[in-house]
Amino acid sequence: MSTTATAGAVGPAALAEILDSAARHGRPLPGGGSGLKDTEEAYAVQEALVGRRLARGERLTGFKLGFTSLAKMRQMGVADLIHGRLTDRMEIPDGGRLDVSGLIHPRVEPEVAFLLGDTLRPGGDPMAAVAAVAPALEVIDSRYDGFRFSLPEVVADNTSAAGYVLGPWSAPGDLGNLGVLLEVDGRPAETGSTAAILGHPVRALAAAARLAGSLEPGTVILAGAATAAVPLPPGTHVRATVAGLGGVRFTTEESA
Repeated sequence: MSTTATAGAVGPAALAEILDSAARHGRPLPGGGSGLKDTEEAYAVQEALVGRRLARGERLTGFKLGFTSLAKMRQMGVADLIHGRLTDRMEIPDGGRLDVSGLIHPRVEPEVAFLLGDTLRPGGDPMAAVAAVAPALEVIDSRYDGFRFSLPEVVADNTSAAGYVLGPWSAPGDLGNLGVLLEVDGRPAETGSTAAILGHPVRALAAAARLAGSLEPGTVILAGAATAAVPLPPGTHVRATVAGLGGVRFTTEESA
């Protein structure tokens, strides 16, 4: 079954099955043929897609934000962020290994992660709910060929979520303009600042509260990319460093 063949003819559950199959078998889908009209439909598909993972025994662990770069929002012609969900099967241990043989065209980007110690609700001071912060890496892998998709399609695809790595947790401090370095095989690949995340990562935290309604203690929130994403071939060692927060790393491999 292809998204093109079923455009406008299937509901959220069927589109979620198509996306789930693409992810599990590492087969890209053509973008632009899903028949999704808007993000409201797309989030219904995302919910069904994540539901399939939970039915297989996965557990929700976090919430991620996308399009936190103002330049990216302008490029995509959108006025708001998008969001997706994280599960325990997506987490890669700090310093661990990721088998990329089942992925389609993975990329990696450095982020800031928040750990909630209290319920995060819209309004008020979002940092009051934060127990700790950490440097993080997110692995993205669009299920659409060549990372070409419409806005509803990337939302339906759980915002291209594929994996995440959390560095050491530390007490919250000033996150406003911290230097970020992404290294691949020991060489600088991207440099940036936490200010690339909506001007300040705390704004992403407030947006998460607004978009989710509320998020429970223990939830991990990925605030969004601090630099552009880079390709992630097998046999690659990746490290991100956020000034004042420390580093986080992992290595890719390919199963025989």
